[in-house]
Amino acid sequence: MEPQLLHSVADSVATVVVHHPARRNAMTADMWRALPPLLDRLAADPAVRVLVLTGAGGTFCAGADITGLLDAPDEARDLAVAAEEALAGFPKPTLAAVRGYCVGGGAQLAAACDLRFAEEGALFGVTPAKLGIVYRASSTRRLVALVGPATAKYLLFSGELIDSARALRTGLVDEVLPEGELGKRVAEFTRTLAARSLLTQASAKEFAGGRTDRDAHWEAQARASGDGAEGVTAFLERRAPEFGWTVPGSAP
Repeated sequence: MEPQLLHSVADSVATVVVHHPARRNAMTADMWRALPPLLDRLAADPAVRVLVLTGAGGTFCAGADITGLLDAPDEARDLAVAAEEALAGFPKPTLAAVRGYCVGGGAQLAAACDLRFAEEGALFGVTPAKLGIVYRASSTRRLVALVGPATAKYLLFSGELIDSARALRTGLVDEVLPEGELGKRVAEFTRTLAARSLLTQASAKEFAGGRTDRDAHWEAQARASGDGAEGVTAFLERRAPEFGWTVPGSAP
């Protein structure tokens, strides 16, 4: 099978799989290029409430395919940053499910997700210093927001890999699961996310990302949605709420 991004949708969860096992799921230029339009389609799908990004087999993503860096380094970096920004801007909750290597461009993708769950034994590395590449400002700021300036400098300056325990301790990942338990935990947690208010999640995601000019927009969305009334009513009736709000522009 050619290197590609596979995807499926089940039970309100879209799963995107980085599939290039011959190169530890390294991202080719075509794969970087394919990610933003794929995310656009999934964002517009009202059946999708959560997105999971993972890698085929026992590896998340070992970075960018180096041949692309040799052939057209500027284009390769631009494509990676565009894909990273598209993932960070996805309007619904995103979760990276990490096994094995999560390095270079793979770490960029994981950092662009809202949450990161990892299996014990996963290894993380931010490696531009090994190649003499300038890590873009947006990517650097995102990494600093996750792990703080000191750890970000450690990762960027050295390019060394850290294990899942250190990644958890520094805030690079949110949960670490024993071997064989990651899939079960991701399925359980995404069911929880899919049952919650997407209105709350989308607004919180935007505010957490630094937007300070959208209070009026989200208040209007809340008034029009009726989700607040549904949430309170469901709580009083001791039943699961049926939230109706979805991302504006989603297909009916």
